[in-house]
Amino acid sequence: MPPLTDDTLWAILNDELDDDAVNKLVWQGLGYRETTAGWDSSGVEPAWSEKYPQPPNFIESRPATVQLTRSIPATHKQLLKAELGFKGYRVDQLIPRLTRRATVVNWLLSHRQQQRDRSS
Repeated sequence: MPPLTDDTLWAILNDELDDDAVNKLVWQGLGYRETTAGWDSSGVEPAWSEKYPQPPNFIESRPATVQLTRSIPATHKQLLKAELGFKGYRVDQLIPRLTRRATVVNWLLSHRQQQRDRSS
């Protein structure tokens, strides 16, 4: 799995990182752990583990992406623009696959910021 760097986040936005790697970054952040017996969701917040005992595919699932969006704190909603300088996609690029990738990146930025806040 790639490290959570700005280069990785841009690779997600530019559709250069495969869906499996993108999902694994979010799953790890949410607390899902893969075991030999399947998925362990004991480290996942109940709001997620009750609805998704198995980690969802965020690129394919609109409901999972909506829940991901809602879980981003209001103070972190603009991190995509503020930290990466992302200006958005062109109108002809507004397809679910890319907009869901943008949501994933915003969530990953929020997750990264929350980890920084906890360690300082």
